[in-house]
Amino acid sequence: MSTGTDGGAAALTPLALTVLGLLGERPMHPYEMYQLAQFRRGDRLVKIRRGSLYHAVDRLERDAFVRIVGTDRDGKRPERTTYDITEAGRDALEAALREMLRSPINEYPRFPVALAEAHNLPVDVVVGLLRRRIDALTAEIEAVSETWKLADEANLPRIFRFGDEYLQVLARAERDWLMDLTEELASGKTPWLSPELVDKIAESVRFRGEHESNRSVTRAGGTT
Repeated sequence: MSTGTDGGAAALTPLALTVLGLLGERPMHPYEMYQLAQFRRGDRLVKIRRGSLYHAVDRLERDAFVRIVGTDRDGKRPERTTYDITEAGRDALEAALREMLRSPINEYPRFPVALAEAHNLPVDVVVGLLRRRIDALTAEIEAVSETWKLADEANLPRIFRFGDEYLQVLARAERDWLMDLTEELASGKTPWLSPELVDKIAESVRFRGEHESNRSVTRAGGTT
């Protein structure tokens, strides 16, 4: 069985990966996949809409990662098509999971970029915005904790919420760090952008450039 990441596995979207993961458990029809995914984790890991789910299933079928294994009709409801994962689909799923679990990848989220450029706003504005973010993070943390209580009541095994637990750890760490940062910014301990600071940075850049240039000349002279 393949353990490398081939072209098909590398191209799997988070939604396609979710579909293959569900079908890796047992055959089911798309609406059942939707219900099960919503019950386990809602939209916290992957944004799932019924239309996009059906589209993902169709694409996986074209790629021969899933196959139709039956159709049925419940009363006057529309006919439902049941799918199962193929051997190629399972290979792609396992290859993608191995790669994603093993190797940290910088997905270039937007928030760190905003933090890096936050000095373009007045410091009091930044503090206010970050405090609103802290409130939103706190609300999300509490909401997820409530869903876990419901999951426990429904006897949902913990293995299905590893992704949620990871996000909770990140959210708590971000909130705690932002609370410290906003307190520091509000107190004035961290100098904000000013003409003097800009000049100081420019001088540091010039010094580094001259230092690197001198090192290059020295190395070149040593090789002649």
